[in-house]
Amino acid sequence: MNAERVVGRGVLAIVFAGLLAGGAYAQSQDPATQQQDVKQDKKDIGNDKKDLAKDRADRNADQREINHDKRDVKNDKQDVRQDNRDIRNDKQDVHQDNKDIRNDKTDLSKDRADRNADQRDINHDKTKLAKDDAKYGDNSAQAKADRRDLHQDRTDRNADQRDVNHDKTDLSKDRADRNKDVKDLNADRKDRNQDVKDVRSDKKDLKQDRKDRNKDQKDINKDKKDLHKDRKDLKQDRKGRK
Repeated sequence: MNAERVVGRGVLAIVFAGLLAGGAYAQSQDPATQQQDVKQDKKDIGNDKKDLAKDRADRNADQREINHDKRDVKNDKQDVRQDNRDIRNDKQDVHQDNKDIRNDKTDLSKDRADRNADQRDINHDKTKLAKDDAKYGDNSAQAKADRRDLHQDRTDRNADQRDVNHDKTDLSKDRADRNKDVKDLNADRKDRNQDVKDVRSDKKDLKQDRKDRNKDQKDINKDKKDLHKDRKDLKQDRKGRK
């Protein structure tokens, strides 16, 4: 008989002896103690199930929060894009308003100059009419021509005054539009900045909720292991009672 066979038989003998000793120990255990172990195992299993249910509920709640955060991030990004479009449009409106105001000022200046020129023509016509009336008489051809010129110059002056009034109205309206567009621009910028902050905050919440969800999943996995172990212990303790 060689040395390896001797060693192998020795190991088998030790294992067999251990099994016999374990069985003898199990049989020698107090039945009350075994019953207490089974009771404790059942209690542990009940607690494991509660922990597992709670951790699953927490994990599901975290997943709902994650889905909510994703929607918030998506919506806030859309709001930021819309705000940027509104800002671009507001800038264009303000630019156009300033252009209209410059044109209104140019028109107003020109119409005022025309009105003043018409007034000078009126004054000149009045002077000429007075001279011709004195020189040629009220019914003279010269006086009649002077009156026609005076009437036309007054008509032109009144038309220019209406243009001046219209230009003032346009200028006032365009200034009001420009002020409103500037307010809209500032409001849209404020909204855009707030939406950018919301995106950052939602991303932060999303990151935290994912961490919580992952932690809860780890707890679930641990609870499953504990439950499996306690069920195994229960099965073993039940065997010991037989």
